[in-house]
Amino acid sequence: MRTRLTHPAAIWVGFGLVHAWLTVVGVVIAPLTSFNDVDLYRWWMHLGLAEGQWPVLDYPWVYPAGAVAPMLLPGLVGTVSTVGYALTWCLLVTLLDGLATAALLRQRPDGSRTTTGAWWWLAFLVALGPVALGRLDAIVVPLMVLALLAGVGRPRLAAALMTVGAWIKVAPGALLLPLVAAVRRPVRDVVVPALVVCGVVVGAVAAGGGIGNIASFLTDQSARGLQVESVTATPWVIASLWRDDVVIRLNDVLNTWEIVGPGTTTAAAVLDTALALAVGLVAGLLWWARAQGRSVAALLPGAFLTLIVLVVVNKVGSPQLLAWLAAPVAVMLGRPTAAGARWLRALATTTLAAVALTQVVFPWGYLRLLSGNESIAAILVLRNLLLVALLVLAVVGLLRAAKADDSDDWPDDARDDASEAAEVSGG
Repeated sequence: MRTRLTHPAAIWVGFGLVHAWLTVVGVVIAPLTSFNDVDLYRWWMHLGLAEGQWPVLDYPWVYPAGAVAPMLLPGLVGTVSTVGYALTWCLLVTLLDGLATAALLRQRPDGSRTTTGAWWWLAFLVALGPVALGRLDAIVVPLMVLALLAGVGRPRLAAALMTVGAWIKVAPGALLLPLVAAVRRPVRDVVVPALVVCGVVVGAVAAGGGIGNIASFLTDQSARGLQVESVTATPWVIASLWRDDVVIRLNDVLNTWEIVGPGTTTAAAVLDTALALAVGLVAGLLWWARAQGRSVAALLPGAFLTLIVLVVVNKVGSPQLLAWLAAPVAVMLGRPTAAGARWLRALATTTLAAVALTQVVFPWGYLRLLSGNESIAAILVLRNLLLVALLVLAVVGLLRAAKADDSDDWPDDARDDASEAAEVSGG
């Protein structure tokens, strides 16, 4: 049985079944909750194609300018039918996921091959549910997988993919932090490719007359409050079950549900600063790992730490944020990790548990959560505790990787980068 399951054909059968199931759930079973964002994408593209009113080019937008591209591709097939657009969107995501899965199944530099990372990723998609396909994050996650697989062996490709992803949904850009710390020549191999991609995007927006809105995604969500699913909102979610002065309200502008009560406004404001400080601390840890001459081994644990910080120390708590976590875990499961097999098993298992609880809350229990259901609130609290546990695990993993030998799993030029990085930093 094990031999059959590890055969690539079994992976592709599983791949097809998983994506077919998530498509049916999102398009047929629960479209109003699971795929409501996809229909918003359709509407934006309809306005652009039918009336010439394009996001960023003609008005400020909540997403980076590059997000227009993946939304437009299904729109070229049609923007009138909600179901038609959603099906085409799912096909686009499935194709991208297929590329990432194929990359996960490729033979490793030492000649071995493993299906563990690919199987785990499919399990992750099932655990997260239809949100894994029905959000813009579904476009950038396979790009993140490909970027992390490229790693320091092909840092320019990795940097370009991360930057492309950042112009679609910001988060992949954070992976540039561990990549910069891991390569020997960060300016030439990471910064320059990233700037080239940025130049292309900014130039295209400027040519379209939208340069004034190029950074609108950074300011359009500044008025966002404390989202009900966010980790920091946990005490208020509990309090809302019996206190009348703590309530869940809809933010009409951003179409998100936020917790409102004594101290929530202050907490949301503090998180803006706290997130920046937390990312700064992660950068410091990554540079410390570089100084130890262990930058390559720390790349993947550092990538996970960077992403879990963006999830935990954030006033936004949307379920699709957890999709980001799939990329570094799937890649780590496909190659040895300096943080240790036991640590990786704990990380992978806890991540699956967290996303499974997330699906219970959204989409299936969301209306009950908003109406004050104690059981769903308890599940959300448990999910948030697991996210905090993942943050702790990520810190432990990075510290262990920084003290271990660099992985021999990377290509020769990557190992040269690691050794020369130690010389540059004095390690």
